[in-house]
Amino acid sequence: MSKYNFVDLFSGCGGLSLGLSMAGLQGRFAVERDPMAFDTFSDNFLGERKVPVSKFDWPSWLEKRAWSIDDLLEQHRPHLVQLQGDVQVLTGGPPCQGFSFAGRRQEGDPRNLLFEKYVQVVDAVKPSILVLENVPGMKVAHLGPAKEDGTREQAAESYYDKLRRSLEAVGYLVDSMIVNASHFGVPQRRSRLIVIGLKEHLASRLEGGVKHVFDVLDSKKIEMLSRHGLPKTKQVTSQDAISDLLVRRNLTRPCVDPFSPKGFEEVDYLGPITTYQQAMHKHCRTDAMDSMRLARHRDEVRDRFKKIIKECEQGVRMNEESRARFGLKKHRIYPMSAWEPAPTITTLPDDVLHYCEPRILTVRESARLQSFPDWFRFRGKYTTGGERRTKECPRYTQVGNAVPPLLAEALGLAVASVLDELERKVPRCGQEDQTSHHSTVEAMS
Repeated sequence: MSKYNFVDLFSGCGGLSLGLSMAGLQGRFAVERDPMAFDTFSDNFLGERKVPVSKFDWPSWLEKRAWSIDDLLEQHRPHLVQLQGDVQVLTGGPPCQGFSFAGRRQEGDPRNLLFEKYVQVVDAVKPSILVLENVPGMKVAHLGPAKEDGTREQAAESYYDKLRRSLEAVGYLVDSMIVNASHFGVPQRRSRLIVIGLKEHLASRLEGGVKHVFDVLDSKKIEMLSRHGLPKTKQVTSQDAISDLLVRRNLTRPCVDPFSPKGFEEVDYLGPITTYQQAMHKHCRTDAMDSMRLARHRDEVRDRFKKIIKECEQGVRMNEESRARFGLKKHRIYPMSAWEPAPTITTLPDDVLHYCEPRILTVRESARLQSFPDWFRFRGKYTTGGERRTKECPRYTQVGNAVPPLLAEALGLAVASVLDELERKVPRCGQEDQTSHHSTVEAMS
């Protein structure tokens, strides 16, 4: 397989980049505005530490730091244009909070318009294929402001419709599919919208056009699961994923993470048990896992969690009656089930309770449920609060915002396979604008 280059926009800590790198693609650079998230990205993809994926081949003209996409376009548009023909894949997941049904879904949320910047980069770089990930809510039109009678009209088109129209205007054909990460070996029920775009002339060479990429994704999913020794039909459960991280199974020790205040404990890890745990722990020394810090719950909080685990239905969100019985004002609380994939991991650590221990999950447990391998290190503070919550991206937020690497790996395998297929389809003589003696790779530029 040829090694294709990719650029990752809105990269966060690097879940999508990691999966594409595991699939054999070569990262060039990533754009992430938050310094904490970029610090994590840099530690895993740019530093001196030896990791089992290719480091990014970062261009000399771009400083290795956190960038906003606005600043990238303003300061480096000519450099982006020069990448034409060198970057075959452009990926990205614009912030989803403005689209998510878990949030306020405000029509005027400025984050909703970041896809326009994404399209500007696409138009400058002109990659062969686009991969964009977001929440399913991106395909649902927002409601407008309330009228005098209290009613609200739905917008004429969703932000996905606007994105597709914008990409078509710069020469791409676009299609999408909602996928569940649990079907890709990720121990989590996480539905995501995957958007694929292909240059028009390339899509015309594929039977089925852009939809062909999703057909290939279905077959590459099996290949990806086989790579990691994961089951092809049975979903990976919460217990499969994190039972080796139980406090009751391991000893604890003082947490010495430089980003954590003193006084916390962490698990002193003994080693993996299940096939999934072994796959996640590959390439990692037992003593090299970070982000194992345990929450410091008050006694009354632990007692409440014990009762919730014992008395409430597991695997579903606590209903209003249960929340009232336990004096909980928070609306989204899921007691996990050991026997099913976890609920969607979000940016808030207290959204999910452990399936058998009276506590919230550690960052590492959340990362496991997102399918981050144990060698992947996280940087920055663990949590934040108040007004800083909208301005900072601590570890729990980094993990909750990420694309699950196993899903991303399957996407990478599918994209590379389609590009290989296009590379083999040399245009026939006289049928395509003087390209009879050029390879499809040149035509893809």
